[in-house]
Parts: sequence; structure tokens; C-alpha cells
Amino acid sequence: MKAFRVTREFPLALRLLLINQFGIDIGFYILVPFLAAYLGQELGMSDALVGLVLGVRNLGQQGLFLLGGSAADRLGPRAVIIAGCALRTLGFSLFAFGTTLPVVLGASLLNGLAAGLFYPSARAYVALEAGDRKAEAFALLNVYATIGSLIGLLLGSVLIRADFRICAVAAAAVYALLTVAQAMVIPERPAPAADRSTVLGDWLEVFGNRRFLLFSLATTGMFTVENQLCLLLPAGAKQASGWEGAAGVLLGAGAAVNLFQMPITRALERHGGGSRWVGGGLVLMGLGFVPPLLICADGPPDGLREVVPRMTIMLIGSLLLFVGTMIAHPAVLEMIPRFGRETLAGTYFGLFYVFAGLTAAGGNAVVGWTMDMGKQYECPWLPWIGCVAFGLSSALAVTLLYRTRLLPDRPEVSAVEGTVIPSGLPERGGAVAAEASSGPAGPTAGSVGRWEAGLLGRTRLPSPGRATDEAREKPPR
Repeated sequence: MKAFRVTREFPLALRLLLINQFGIDIGFYILVPFLAAYLGQELGMSDALVGLVLGVRNLGQQGLFLLGGSAADRLGPRAVIIAGCALRTLGFSLFAFGTTLPVVLGASLLNGLAAGLFYPSARAYVALEAGDRKAEAFALLNVYATIGSLIGLLLGSVLIRADFRICAVAAAAVYALLTVAQAMVIPERPAPAADRSTVLGDWLEVFGNRRFLLFSLATTGMFTVENQLCLLLPAGAKQASGWEGAAGVLLGAGAAVNLFQMPITRALERHGGGSRWVGGGLVLMGLGFVPPLLICADGPPDGLREVVPRMTIMLIGSLLLFVGTMIAHPAVLEMIPRFGRETLAGTYFGLFYVFAGLTAAGGNAVVGWTMDMGKQYECPWLPWIGCVAFGLSSALAVTLLYRTRLLPDRPEVSAVEGTVIPSGLPERGGAVAAEASSGPAGPTAGSVGRWEAGLLGRTRLPSPGRATDEAREKPPR
């Protein structure tokens, strides 16, 4: 498959991180989807206690995203990734051998802290290692994560028939292997030694980046809508088919479509870059909830003659959601480290995931509330309309940021087709303008030297640079 062929084009460290993401999602989905049922049915916990256990995991995760990102910036991402996997190994092991509320709470907290460590640090490592191919690298990360999650779900569905503890042991074993493998093979990438300030100073710099904060708020709808693969769409598929496992059909179709991630990402890069198409991807994600509106008020299906057309409608909606995610998600991740200094990539990812996690939790609460209201007042279309509104409003916000040039410049420089200059000449529009403003000077020794050095590699003329309020913070490329 093309995705696996493209993987070989990247450096060894990046290939190992992709395999790491694959393993992380296998281990996670072997256990976590079955955790709530285990706590309520086998341990006899009330709904309130189940919610407390799951909430502690989310709290630990959100609380450590920013710290995990800062640690990656200061200690190097490799050590933080390894520490996160080791913590999750311990957390899943506690689920296997502990049945009391304090032990289960501790296990849940450890798992949340682990995610807070390795998610921003792994994304920062990918961003730093991928160079100007960040969009493709994050697209591949999406492919490996999707395949890993499906394999994990399949394994978990088989193992849960025996015992939940077997699921927990299997998940802990996956993370233990990842911890050892990462310590042995992932190369060290030291934190950049530039402009080292305090952690508080780094946080103030990131929180003071208005463009980044606006972007993080604008993309909140993406995570709300994306999370409906675990809430609203499974409920809609069950209602459409009368079958508990109908959500697996939607997920399987999404996994098949996800194999086309790389052609989609490369096509977008050839036509203006992912940042130009994020709004369009979000529109597709929102429109994915329109087809289910056609059947959401229908009663239980009467045989295959009703199940097939209803599930076809649900498949169309879910595929729109998956394709929109494939367009928007890699481009969003690719832009995050370009909002500020390269030395703060981990901190930027950490804060972004804080926004994403809080949004996912709050958005799910709103969607769940509209589902209850829809049943109570006989308006089943309410949650679907709400998700359409989430997607389209987020698309509008991101499009406004793009049109007002508040999104970061593309890493590649563009040019009039067929016109080239030596690569030794300045790449930034601002730099070219600065030299031009000095007057019509002849070729100096320095410029001739740069011209001759550039004959070995050629690059395109720069496009006009975008004026931004954080331009001085961008690292030279």
C-alpha cells in the first residue's frame, strides 16, 4: 500500500514513531472501550463511580498535556515518550490486578498522566523530525493510528469474552514492549539549546500568541464532531439496523477509506497546502451528519429491506466525516508548531491538546444532552443538527482566519511557474524586499558567492510574505 511505501521515505526515527503510534493505539483499544462495562457490571460500581473513574483519567490527561509538552521542549521528546509508555504499562497492570475503588482510581489517573506525557511529545518529535514534510508525516500518523485502533478493538472483542483482566494484561504487555523498544531504538533528539527561558516564560509566550489561541478555539468543533464516532453515530447505526454491532460497520468502512490518506494529503499539498483546505474538510465533517437526518425519526427496521437502505445512509454520513477528518486533521497538526518558535513545539502541542480534550468532553456532554432532549420532546433530529452546526461554525471560523492571513505561512516557498533562483539567495519575501529597498546595487562578492553556491540546487521565487504579529518568533528555515 502507498502509505507503507511512503513510510520508507522518512528518517528511521520517524518510522519508529509511526510504529510506536500503531502499538499505542492497539494497546489502548484492547482495554479502554470495555472499561466502563467492566466497572459497572463486574465490579458493581454505580454510574456515578464509573463516571468518576473515567473522569479522573481525563483530568489527569488534560492536566499534564501542557507539562508534558514543556518537558519535551526541555528534556527532549524521547525521554518523555518513554516515561509516558512506562506509566501506562503500570496503569493497565493495576486494572488487571486491582478491584478496589482506590486502586482503580490510581490506575485511571496513571493512564491519564501517561497520555499527557507522550501525546504532545510524540507530536513534537514528528514535527521536528519531518522538516518540510510535516503534513505527510501527520497523515501517516493518522493512518497508523486508525489501523492500530481497529486491530486493538478486534483483539479486545475476542479477549473480553474470556475475562477483562486478560485484556488488561495484554494491553500492559503491549506498552511494556513499546517502552523497551523505544528505549533501545528511538534515537535521542536533544532539546534545542536556544533562548532558554523559564517554564513560566514559555507558557506566557504561548498563551500570548493570539493567532494560536484563535486557531485553537476555531478548531474546537473538529474534535467535538470527530468524537461522535464513539457516541452519536453508534447510537444512530444501532437505531437504523437494530443491531448492537452496527457501529463496527461504520468504523470498518472508515478504516478502508483511511488507506487513501496519503493520496489525499499529497493532492492537497499540490493545490495550495493543507491550511487552504482545513475549512473545506470541516464542512465535510459537519455535512456528515446530514444524511442521518433522513432516517433519525424512523422506528425499528422491518427486516433487511429496511436495514440495507438505512445503513447505506449511515455509511454515507460516516464516510463524509472520515474524509473530512482526513483532509483537516493532518493539516491542523502540521500548522501547530509553525505558530511560534521551533524550541517550543512541545508546549504548543500541549496547550492545543488541552483545548482539544476540554472541547471533546464539553462537546460530548452537549451532544448527550441534546440526545436526551430529543427523546424527551420527540425531536430526534436535535443532536444531528447540533453536530452539523458544530462542524460548519468551526469551518467558518478557520476560513476567516485563513482569509485574514492569521494562519502561518506554508513551509515551502512558491513561485511563478518556470522561474527559479539559486537556493543561496534569501527565501523570505521580507528579506528580498529589504535588499531591494537599498537601491539598485550591482553584484557584490557576497551575492556572487551565494549565487554560485546556489547553482548546485535550485529553488522557486518566494511568494509575498504574510505580515504577522509573531513573525519575529519564526525560526529560519
